[in-house]
Amino acid sequence: MLKTDDQTHTPHADQRRLPSPERHMTITPLDMRQARFSTKVRGFDKVDVTAFLQEAAEGFEHVLRENERLRQEIARLEGSISQFRELEGSLKNTLVNAQKVADDMRENAVQESTRIVRDAEGRAELLLQKAQARAEDVEREIDGLRIKRLEAETSLESTISALHNTLDFIRDQGRREREERVLRHRTRIANASSVPA
Repeated sequence: MLKTDDQTHTPHADQRRLPSPERHMTITPLDMRQARFSTKVRGFDKVDVTAFLQEAAEGFEHVLRENERLRQEIARLEGSISQFRELEGSLKNTLVNAQKVADDMRENAVQESTRIVRDAEGRAELLLQKAQARAEDVEREIDGLRIKRLEAETSLESTISALHNTLDFIRDQGRREREERVLRHRTRIANASSVPA
């Protein structure tokens, strides 16, 4: 609920100013929900402004939660990539070991050792191809998550920009209303002075 004029303490200019898109965000959803503005005659509807700030805060909060979820998902996927790379190293070691076994067995039975090597290499290559394909899939998933994170950040910047524009509009509206009241007052004074006594 917005405070009336006699309840409102005018915040410092730094507290009311929204950050530019180039600066780090310092406004939290709680700040949006607890924002208080001084009231002016013929100003915006307090309920509408409060509802707008509430909706913006909920959107902001949703984007922050989504951003955190995506960050955790990226960390999980990067862990998976690390595991697959370890598996790839293990498979390469397996291939080397299979070659060594083949060399040892060649002395006793050349044909048998050739078959063993061929089987071991085939299995190792198949596993290596699967591991590489999975690693590529994980890399694509990470790229997709990074794109989603960028979209979430862009959406958040748009929300902040919209709030900034709304505040500018409210201030301009108040200034125009004050100027119109001064102009009407001057017109009445001029009309009153032109009436003959």
